[in-house]
Amino acid sequence: MQRITYLSTPYDRQALDELRQWQHDMQRRPSLLNMLSRGMQQRVNRIIPEKVHRALTTAIKQMTRAMIFGAKISNRPAVREGSLQDRERVVMERIRVYTNTAATEGAITGAGGFLLGLADFPLWLSIKMKMLFEIAAAYGFETRDYKERVYLLHIFQLAFSSQKHRNNTYATMARWSEEKKNLPDDIHQFDWRSFQQEYRDYIDLAKLLQLIPGIGAVVGAYVNHRLTNKLGKFAMNAYRMRWQEINVLPLQSESGDAHLMTPSYA
Repeated sequence: MQRITYLSTPYDRQALDELRQWQHDMQRRPSLLNMLSRGMQQRVNRIIPEKVHRALTTAIKQMTRAMIFGAKISNRPAVREGSLQDRERVVMERIRVYTNTAATEGAITGAGGFLLGLADFPLWLSIKMKMLFEIAAAYGFETRDYKERVYLLHIFQLAFSSQKHRNNTYATMARWSEEKKNLPDDIHQFDWRSFQQEYRDYIDLAKLLQLIPGIGAVVGAYVNHRLTNKLGKFAMNAYRMRWQEINVLPLQSESGDAHLMTPSYA
């Protein structure tokens, strides 16, 4: 079987090189420091009462479900035509806008003390989710599809989790065309406990610093900017992976004739 790629421009080849490096990073074994940090966080989690874990899981589940499965979280239609470079020009602009918005929001809530600092979580979560919806649309994926929204949750997990959990999440995303066929119809079956623990463990130290008077605004702006930008870059590569799957097509011809196919989105 022969494979022919549509990633033929210099930009496409550069994007593919960046994707390969990112894929390598996603499959890297956890470092000793990563394992030690994770072990310490797990010990802390065992100290926290179970009813607190249940409350946090429920809160994060309800907020995330409301944002990502809300009927009108994004009205931006999927882009049906355009080169990878054209699409990514739009994506990088949206990442810039949402990163700056998140930084501003973090600075404002960080400067407002403890109570206003608590408002940062749902506000920042909303900003990140809206960014993911717009990135998906720019790459041509229809987010009205329930399964595409679950893919967004996997991108979110990938960006904000330990290396070990990242390895597992990436393995699922790398075979998404098959995995999505087995998705449960009930989103309640999603592993919300792991989702909230990985997310919380990844960011909670930085967010606790945001609640400290005097430095909260600086910390809030920096953390929100850095992590929102990171999420955007992870989303770019996650969709480059899907783009590659669609645009690198198997060609099989006993006579040796190859017939090019036009990529399309379902």
